[in-house]
Amino acid sequence: MTFQELGLNSDLLKAVTDLGFVNPTPIQEQTIALLGKEKTDLVALAQTGTGKTAAFGLPMLNRIDCDNKTVQALILAPTRELCVQITNDIKNYGKYLKGFGVTAIYGGARIDGQIKDIKRGVQVVAATPGRLIDMIERRVINLSTVQVVILDEADEMLNMGFKDDLDIILKETPKEKNTWLFSATMPKEVERIARTYMSKPVELTTGKKNEGADNLEHIYYMVSPRDRYLALKRVADFYPEIFGIVFCRTKAETQEVADSLIKDGYSADALHGDLSQSQRDFVMKRFRSKTLQMLVATDVAARGIDVNNVTHVINYNLPEDVENYTHRTGRTARAGKSGIAIAIITPKDSGKVKDIERIIKKKFEKKDVPNGLEVCEKQLFNLVHKLHNVEVKDDEIESFLPAIYEELKDLSKEEIIKRVISEEFNRFHEYYDNAPDLNIVKGAVDGAFGNSRTTRFFVNMGALDGFNINSLKDFLADAVKLQQRMVFNVDVKSSFSFFETESKLVDTFLALNSQDLEFNNRKISLEVSNRKMKEGGRSSDSRGGGRSGGGGYKGGSRDGGFREKREGGFREKREGGFGGGEKREGGGGFGGGEKRDGKRPRKSGSFNGPDRDKSSFAEKKKGFGKSKF
Repeated sequence: MTFQELGLNSDLLKAVTDLGFVNPTPIQEQTIALLGKEKTDLVALAQTGTGKTAAFGLPMLNRIDCDNKTVQALILAPTRELCVQITNDIKNYGKYLKGFGVTAIYGGARIDGQIKDIKRGVQVVAATPGRLIDMIERRVINLSTVQVVILDEADEMLNMGFKDDLDIILKETPKEKNTWLFSATMPKEVERIARTYMSKPVELTTGKKNEGADNLEHIYYMVSPRDRYLALKRVADFYPEIFGIVFCRTKAETQEVADSLIKDGYSADALHGDLSQSQRDFVMKRFRSKTLQMLVATDVAARGIDVNNVTHVINYNLPEDVENYTHRTGRTARAGKSGIAIAIITPKDSGKVKDIERIIKKKFEKKDVPNGLEVCEKQLFNLVHKLHNVEVKDDEIESFLPAIYEELKDLSKEEIIKRVISEEFNRFHEYYDNAPDLNIVKGAVDGAFGNSRTTRFFVNMGALDGFNINSLKDFLADAVKLQQRMVFNVDVKSSFSFFETESKLVDTFLALNSQDLEFNNRKISLEVSNRKMKEGGRSSDSRGGGRSGGGGYKGGSRDGGFREKREGGFREKREGGFGGGEKREGGGGFGGGEKRDGKRPRKSGSFNGPDRDKSSFAEKKKGFGKSKF
């Protein structure tokens, strides 16, 4: 079926043709065909990315009287981004309708301009609930002439606490209006809205309720909480052409993850509620233009993001409400394209994965976090593919070719290829050489789960000695003459710290005890942390934890007896564990170079590995208390 067969007027058909629409999606076909024939209430259930805006926008515009300047249609959306997006789409659909007007009403923007638009006269208003109620209380807007109310992403509006606002708004509209409710899921709260404010609504469903898209692959990686950020970087490096959204639970975590990715050379930025509207608009402009490869966002901030060709959705944490998983993954696999949804989970999340599987009616595939060799292979052939398809500008390069040919005349074609590839390959191979295994395996030393290829150490130095995460990594790496990336998962306490390294390097680090290594006239001691003791337990050692049992000063390690001082205000950041931007695998970030001396990192994908400072620790210790990288 085509749009011409659905009964749209000629002006709408002309706009649809301009937009390149030929055949309607299933939800568009059902809704336009139904609403073009009869005036009825409607509940439409369809996944994000199936063309819902056109599904309600086109039949709505088909009913608008452009000679009448009163508000005839009201569209409610949960977020500013979605409100603006809907408004722009409606403008495009109605661009050939003479006298037609639509405006967006949302918080975070100047209200006086929005008031002027309403007073000037528009037939369609798209609004967020909070700002619309403000308009109602100011008696700026009159909803008594509304013929159609559309609730877009109704489930998310209710999840965001707009239930009372919706009640207030809907009571301001006429009883004889039609209400069209569009939602990706159908929780009980949405059913209540349908029962309360609708009269015998027709229900249309594409697929099954709450079911995930068929063209979306669901994957999860299981890691230790402290390895979550490392796993995120590893996944990003394994997909060189990634253009994705990383979802976090909180605004603080969103900003921390984005900042860490930027410091590690990745093309990323944050989107959350603490940003001003201008900041949010700037971030989204960069993402839509693909200046950013990864957008790190909260659930609320990402609502309404409609960006083409998103390849991956990464759940840095699974959502608290498992139904939100459907909304998150709806950002990819849109308009018939395929996508990948990745979840980085810990063992305690296993039950939530099963809950999500029941809701979306799809199975997750458990995969191992890619190892260094697999990442290098992926990046190498991505580079080869780029070389093969690079655009050659003959005119611009012609004048340089004679000198280039002269320089390379003693090299064969095979040798030139090897050297071109090695120029970039050597960078990321060095970065990932002997990279730690991040996968959790059963039966390891970390309780029921763990990573048998890494070992956790206790060291009797901490923040009181002037160390932070990066300076301690620097010190330890310098002491054993290894690269900084061989020291990872650093956890700095006040008078002691923990770190991890490859298990094969245990003897190398323990050998420091026999070297009488000192810092500020204090002998440094290292011991392997015993993970077999339960958290919160105590030892009879005179120091309260007993290093031989994996503990430390005043209660020992969190693995061997350290008791968190929750009442005192200190709460260990267990989730994520990356220390606010610690560069665990070397600091440079595979997707680009270190951000040093105020210089911006290289563009993601340049394979710029770490150039660790080779100077001695003595030359660096003045920088303690500040991150050098």
